[in-house]
Amino acid sequence: MITYLYWAAAIALAMVLLVGLGKYNFWKAALISAIAVLLVGWAAYYFHFQQVFVKKYGGVMSVTVPDGQQHIAATWKDENLWIENYDPKTNTCHFNEYSKGNVLQGKVKIKNCNPIRGNNAARAIAPVAQRTSAASQPARQ
Repeated sequence: MITYLYWAAAIALAMVLLVGLGKYNFWKAALISAIAVLLVGWAAYYFHFQQVFVKKYGGVMSVTVPDGQQHIAATWKDENLWIENYDPKTNTCHFNEYSKGNVLQGKVKIKNCNPIRGNNAARAIAPVAQRTSAASQPARQ
């Protein structure tokens, strides 16, 4: 919601400049100033506000998982989003950072990752659960 309010304010400011300066026949200045407001608004959103809005105010952001990879987890570190994906073809986990404006992007690759997924998780946990329940029962005499 905050993202839509931001863009509504940026477009409204550009329209006010366009109409306000255009009323006095300064159309060239009106057009240049409206375009400048929209460009500055876009740059400020892309390089600063997008992740701040998403993290703190429930803004809107889309990230696409690369083809052939499976999404595992996402977390925030300060104002940057870190996403973990798994590539089953290479058996590698990829941590990718989405920083403000994608200026600084960290990337970490973990080889031989083998994340526990689906039925494998149930099989790995079952023996532990059986041992725990057997140990908690009182000894028979």
